[in-house]
Amino acid sequence: MTAAVSSAGRLSREAAMAGDKDAWLALFADDAIVEDPIGPSHFDPEGRGHRGKAAIARFFDMAIAPSQLEFHFDKTYVCGDEEANVGHIVIVASGYRVVAEGVFTYRVNADGKIVALRAYWELDKAAASAQPV
Repeated sequence: MTAAVSSAGRLSREAAMAGDKDAWLALFADDAIVEDPIGPSHFDPEGRGHRGKAAIARFFDMAIAPSQLEFHFDKTYVCGDEEANVGHIVIVASGYRVVAEGVFTYRVNADGKIVALRAYWELDKAAASAQPV
């Protein structure tokens, strides 16, 4: 299963960087959840995550589509059907460059589909890193 989770995580990042919504959504199981970041945010005021393909598609439209993304992971830990990546994501949107440092995880099911994408990063720290571009 370790190869499946590594492949799904890599393909997710590639599709997000390319802005390819269809390719990104195809990686997820129908009942998957995206929590990015975990907890309340401007994308998810109640902090419950985005569950199911329709909600995940709306998250893409709000968070990924208007952004340019770069993933910089210093360490990756693969255990069974899960992968944890430690590092940062550079987000360029609305004329600003923001760095979100944290831990970014993927869990896949037996079919290799992502069932959980969870991002542990602190919104306040990322906002404080904002620099005009």
